[in-house]
Amino acid sequence: MTITPTRRGLLLAGALALPALRHAEAQAPSAPQGASLAAMVARANAGTVGVVSGGVDGTYIRIAADLAAVLDDGERLRVLPIIGRGSVQNISDIMFVRGVDIGIVQSDALAYVRSRRMFPGVAQMIQYITKLYDEEVHVLVRAGIGSVQDLAGQRVNVDVTGSGTAMTASLIFEALGIAPEFVHDPQDTALERLKRGEIAALVYVAGKPARLFGGLTADAGLRFLPLPMAAALMETYLPSRLTHEQYPALIPEDAPVETLAVGAVMAVYAWAPGTERFRKVAGFVDALHSRFERFLQPPRHPKWREVNLEAQVPGWVRFNSAQEPPPRGGRP
Repeated sequence: MTITPTRRGLLLAGALALPALRHAEAQAPSAPQGASLAAMVARANAGTVGVVSGGVDGTYIRIAADLAAVLDDGERLRVLPIIGRGSVQNISDIMFVRGVDIGIVQSDALAYVRSRRMFPGVAQMIQYITKLYDEEVHVLVRAGIGSVQDLAGQRVNVDVTGSGTAMTASLIFEALGIAPEFVHDPQDTALERLKRGEIAALVYVAGKPARLFGGLTADAGLRFLPLPMAAALMETYLPSRLTHEQYPALIPEDAPVETLAVGAVMAVYAWAPGTERFRKVAGFVDALHSRFERFLQPPRHPKWREVNLEAQVPGWVRFNSAQEPPPRGGRP
């Protein structure tokens, strides 16, 4: 290989610089005693809490982002928002996935998985920190669908399998005695299919206003369908409505759309008192209570104004952050 003058100069410069680099390394201060990689890992994880939420267009991920923005101090507590796949999957993640302590789920999710015996021991492993707010059931339909009864036998998207929307849709349609053909596409994909007329409707459970519908106009020929409050639904769901203020392009000022609402719950794994994970979650709960007023101010999601930290959730056990660990050696 021919060594050009330029290459020869670079090689010479490198040879001359090497002793200086070695001298600098020798003079550099050594790492502080005890600052091993293991110690750094332990410090990074000491106050880290994983919160599994929802999809990118839903309210859950925005609530989780608010939790990180308000509670994360970078030292004692760090909140990691995680995109989830719905209430049923979130319960599974809380129970089985490492690093997931907390999840946002619909209040009917626990009864759903218990009744279907989906996860052994779920009643003992899942508790709640607080009820958050109510979420509205949105049923968006194409032209030609006049009532919910018209969806019998029609293709209706209910989000991915295991999602909270899929769970709630199955419960509601069962109670109403209507049997659509459920489709399980992601909601953004389903919205495009609905515009093309490939499906009759999509159901989406999310706090109003849902970002998924933000770009829609009445010109698309889509509209929200009213949902009746049947007697079989009254024990689980609340009456609600969608209005022009939330969806000005889809709902006229004088024609609100009646619908149903379901509570959102901040669920948590029932860690044993005295364990490291219990202490992390307890620290999270204490910070949530002490800094709660910050969630009521812009730019936090307006749904925070509906939260009552002391509200009870029927059928759930509350996580007690002040619970003492059992005495060692059995009974005193």
